Amino acid sequence: MFALIIVAGVAVLTLLLLLFAPHIRNYAAGGVCESAVRLDGKTVLITGANTGIGKETALDLAKRGARVIMACRNVEKGEEAAASIRAAHAEAQVEVRELDLADTCSIHAFAQRFLRDVSHLHVLINNAGVMMCPYMKTVDGFEMHMGVNHLGHFLLTYLLIGLLKRSAPARIVVVSSLAHNFGWIRFHDLHSQGSYNSGLAYCQSKLANVLFSRELARRLRGTNVTVNSVHPGTVNSDLTRHSTLMTILFTVLSMFLKTPREGAQTSVYCAVAEELHSVSGKHFSDCSPAFVAPQGRSEETARRLWDVSCQLLGIEWH
Repeated sequence: MFALIIVAGVAVLTLLLLLFAPHIRNYAAGGVCESAVRLDGKTVLITGANTGIGKETALDLAKRGARVIMACRNVEKGEEAAASIRAAHAEAQVEVRELDLADTCSIHAFAQRFLRDVSHLHVLINNAGVMMCPYMKTVDGFEMHMGVNHLGHFLLTYLLIGLLKRSAPARIVVVSSLAHNFGWIRFHDLHSQGSYNSGLAYCQSKLANVLFSRELARRLRGTNVTVNSVHPGTVNSDLTRHSTLMTILFTVLSMFLKTPREGAQTSVYCAVAEELHSVSGKHFSDCSPAFVAPQGRSEETARRLWDVSCQLLGIEWH
């Protein structure tokens, strides 16, 4: 009898899911960037553009006429992604350049070549990231989440900020996450040497993204260079590859998740929307302003993180 009840319950649930599947998908898809703005003559740099929302962002902006430079750790995969973009849009101006955000030498080398070859940069999208990976360190000894998601992009932006200012009006988009709500900046153990939890390390790095974008926006007032952070939504991508449990959950719940194209919409929105031409220091999700956790609004924490980041990277950024 009990078994029959369970079977009947599963059958009813399955039927309901089938009936409401279109509505569930429409809700899960979230906001869509409706701007028709063209980017002819503009140059865009996207990190981690070989897969997921980075690749979809590159495709969208290339279709708008931009020259899109795809900064990827794996050049071979980057070239495959670029080829698929050209196949989808024959006129796409996309090129791949090697960048390993887990290695400051690679970041410096990338920036040096970039500044030598590229005369303008109108949009920088700090998109690349790692999520819930086992404890690892970058080449420079930083915990991987903090090193790639925050410090790598911090250094890259520092090296390119002069070009962005000279190319103004320009925009910087920092891909963060709703996970920043659950993060705290552990200044006493920033690299998780005392204890490590992959989920908390990820949340800390995403909070760092929000704090960085807000502090950078404050420092760039009057330059006509804007900075905003985004939560792309819960996207079904390979970002969960380091967690077997998350991979299984994302597979089972795929109906309730965004596709990479849907996840890219807010990044595209912040890069092109005309109404955001002077908006800076804000956080967006589903192409709309989004809530920022109290710890993400702390100016004191943002300034302290800025100073610590400069010390760790051996730079001075006033």
